[in-house]
Amino acid sequence: MPEAVLQTNIAGQQPARGKVRDIYNLGAQLLIVATDRISAFDVVMANGIPYKGIILTQISKFWFDFLSGDVETHLITDQVSDFPAPFCDFSERLARRSMLVKKCQTLPVECVVRGYLAGSGWVEYKQTGEICGQKLPDGLRRSEKLPEPVFTPATKAERGTHDENISFEKCIEMVGQEAAMYIRDKSIEIFKKASDYAESRGIILADTKFEWGLVNGRIILIDEVLTPDSSRFWPADKYGIGRDQESFDKQFVRNYLESINFDKSGLGVELPEDIVKKTSDKYIEGYERLTGKKFGM
Repeated sequence: MPEAVLQTNIAGQQPARGKVRDIYNLGAQLLIVATDRISAFDVVMANGIPYKGIILTQISKFWFDFLSGDVETHLITDQVSDFPAPFCDFSERLARRSMLVKKCQTLPVECVVRGYLAGSGWVEYKQTGEICGQKLPDGLRRSEKLPEPVFTPATKAERGTHDENISFEKCIEMVGQEAAMYIRDKSIEIFKKASDYAESRGIILADTKFEWGLVNGRIILIDEVLTPDSSRFWPADKYGIGRDQESFDKQFVRNYLESINFDKSGLGVELPEDIVKKTSDKYIEGYERLTGKKFGM
């Protein structure tokens, strides 16, 4: 396998480096580059997953195109030749893993939509019978499909801490009633459309999180969209109620870290080669099954 791209370096430019992405501030625009860094339990590992950044970017691009008739997005172009200087001269580093996008004011709410009972939603349901203050039917089991997708907003966590589920009333307090109703209704609408499409590809979209931003008074869809890092995608042919599911994401990494009793803090560890390859292969499989395209390496 090739070496993972852990960071980008463009002469004279200093990006903000997140857990996965390098973000270059270009004034009214941002250049977002998805590296191959991988985090688990909010810790960035010492080595990365080859192709991961390309796959995340290309899956987001696929969904931006798919949803273009339903919602405005922040995407301007993913063609490096159309980037402003000096970035247009770095095709080898940036091709397929970068997007030029509109800069906007990010709304401070994670817009989580759940179609199945999993993750923190399952934990909260077991304790209270509710998720984010919304009562669900009694007797639901782990990974069971919900009667209808539910909007379960969360606060955007500071680095190193977990997002916290909030009520819709709290969401209104944070962004205002009109904006809260729009992002709730639009998130559910595009979740349903994406879920129907994924089902046609033999994939269950269990849940996802969307981010929204304000630009010139308009609310637009931003960030990565419906990727394995922001969503739970399950292979439909291996689905079963009452247990954890296989998924097209970094589960191999999480399982490995649990097996070595990783303390989920501090510095990331060096992942073994077989874990790296299995994880890379899983991201590639997810891309190919979702898009119907062969991944070109």
